[in-house]
Amino acid sequence: MTIKCPNCGHVEEEGTLFCSQCNTKLVDEQGRHTMSIGGQNLGGLPTDRLRQQDADPEVYSQEALLSLHLIRSGEIVPLPGTGEFIIGRVSEGQSILPDVDLEPFEAYEAGVSRLHALVSVKETDCTITDLGSSNGTLVNKQPIQAHSPYMLNNKDIVRLGRFDIQILSHKS
Repeated sequence: MTIKCPNCGHVEEEGTLFCSQCNTKLVDEQGRHTMSIGGQNLGGLPTDRLRQQDADPEVYSQEALLSLHLIRSGEIVPLPGTGEFIIGRVSEGQSILPDVDLEPFEAYEAGVSRLHALVSVKETDCTITDLGSSNGTLVNKQPIQAHSPYMLNNKDIVRLGRFDIQILSHKS
């Protein structure tokens, strides 16, 4: 049996979660309830001040050189100072945990691996490295090669599987 994408009309096998052509969610999740985290404090800043995508980066964090704007939820996650940060999702029984856990934001359903990518923040530049993830990493719709650092710029869109993040650089 097949299902038709309501967005682009592409035909997919029944049980497919996302359209392979346009990434539209194909599964109705009416019975599924999640807790809203709007207005919560992330990194000491109230998120209701941080909703506007193109707002001045100075608003996001005083200490962070880089923040991650989780496009689907609107949340802003500041990365404190310089260093390396693994982005992924926590799963039961996992021995190595990511620094940024995207599981509360439906990361599993979006195809984010447990240890998906490494973001390296330095005073002069920022890079992202795919850690051999199952569903790959794209920067501005271009796939990046696994295990090779890729330079990031302010307002770049990073896609982990089907999970979109906007890079917000706070460097002067």
